[in-house]
Amino acid sequence: MEIRNLRYFLAVAREENMTRAAELLHVSQSTLSKALKALEEELGKKLFIRHSFSIALTEEGALLRDRAEDLVSMADKIEKEFLSLDDITGGDLYLGLAESYQIRYLARQLRILKEQYPGLNYHISSGDTEQVTEKLDKGLLDFAVICETPDLKKYESVEFPQKDVWGLIMPEDSPLAKKKAIRPKDLAGLPLFGSEQGWNSDIKNWAGEYYDQLHLEGSFRLSYNGSMFVKEGLGYLLTFEHIVDVSEGSGLVFRPLYPKQEVKLYLIHNRFQALTPIAERFLKQAAHSFRAE
Repeated sequence: MEIRNLRYFLAVAREENMTRAAELLHVSQSTLSKALKALEEELGKKLFIRHSFSIALTEEGALLRDRAEDLVSMADKIEKEFLSLDDITGGDLYLGLAESYQIRYLARQLRILKEQYPGLNYHISSGDTEQVTEKLDKGLLDFAVICETPDLKKYESVEFPQKDVWGLIMPEDSPLAKKKAIRPKDLAGLPLFGSEQGWNSDIKNWAGEYYDQLHLEGSFRLSYNGSMFVKEGLGYLLTFEHIVDVSEGSGLVFRPLYPKQEVKLYLIHNRFQALTPIAERFLKQAAHSFRAE
């Protein structure tokens, strides 16, 4: 299966129109049609349903689109890695990040590295542990930042300098805002927002016998989005401190959980994936800096 044909396929899937896809790819429509036909014959499946003025994916085509995106991203990453082997001025770094105020430590190291190697380019994606480790395992990322203890059989890790503190985001006029800290019984029966990952691990451990009395109204992978629902009076958000704006005038306040619930943050990479020269430099620099903080 040729990567070029997969690129053609993805362009058509994205544009849903042969003419526009051919123009974007700078190839003739006949060349594009032959490539797609060859792909369908190779897989033995029909990938498109052709209408008068548009093209739609079949179920098989939708499956291939998802797989092809990963394959093409991997091919691009491999090409850039080899190009950077002899490039002492920079290269590309791919990072998947959890939400935390401690990301500032990582950003600081990227800034320092960029000053040393102006040719450095970095590509950032965000997500929870499941999302970023899936990409890391596929080789689409060089590093991931996660907020749970990593599997040391698969990953090498560097611990961030501080810990993240769990708490509750609520409207400033909420009765709970009068409390200095939030106990599990305070949340019984209330509509709560948070990440499924945190809800099923950290919050479950913290709540103990009250866990069955807590109600997850909705799950969010990004705390900012959850805070918008809190502002509209739809519930309360369980998240880390310093992620959501609770400054004066924001209309929101943060109160820590009690007993105090803290989480360590880790920078991880795959033990069995070779790092590029720029990734090696970044890892060495970050590890040294984090330990010195």
